[in-house]
Parts: sequence; C-alpha cells; structure tokens
Amino acid sequence: MVNRRERRHKRIRKKVFGTDKRPRLSIYRSLRYIYAQLIDDINSSTILTFSTQMLKDEKLSTMNAARECGKRLAEKAKGKGIETVVFDRSGYKYHGRIKALAEGAKEGGLNF
Repeated sequence: MVNRRERRHKRIRKKVFGTDKRPRLSIYRSLRYIYAQLIDDINSSTILTFSTQMLKDEKLSTMNAARECGKRLAEKAKGKGIETVVFDRSGYKYHGRIKALAEGAKEGGLNF
C-alpha cells in the first residue's frame, strides 16, 4: 500500500524536472537527519549533496541544523556556478525542517 507522502511525491515528480543549468533540489527527511542533493535529471546524475549528518560535530538543534545545511549547500552550489534550482520537497509538507532548509538555501543565494 502506498502512503500519502509517496502519492504526493509521485504527483510532484511529474511536474518537477532538473537540468544541468537548473538542477532539482531533492530533499529526504529521516527521523534524525535531513539530506539534500542537487540532481541533473537529463544525465541522471547527482551534482552535489549535503546533509545534517555532516554537521553532527556542531551542537545545533534539528531546525538550526537544517537551515545551516541549506546555507552550506547553497555555498557549494555557487562554487559550481549554480544559482537557480527547482525545489522538490519529495512529498513532505513545506513545514518545519523542510521549510528551514529551503529558507537556508535562499539565504545562501539560491533562487527557486
């Protein structure tokens, strides 16, 4: 049986598509960490990735860690010459850690 998030994710993925100039910012949220990656769907390749697991040495709350993850992902993307992305929330509601990561990426300089 397919749950609600998976159904929302399928519906979103019909419309959201990433290219090398404007990659897809895909999010995965586990109970402990949040993962973000920039994906080029034309070449089926991951351009770069960042997660809160990489920040575990820093003592941050989950919300602040998600925001910092978005900022650092944006810095890495700017280093590769990427300024615009397509946001794929993967069926999660735009709330909480997903929203914090998106706002962090916007603060870091990415345009959605």
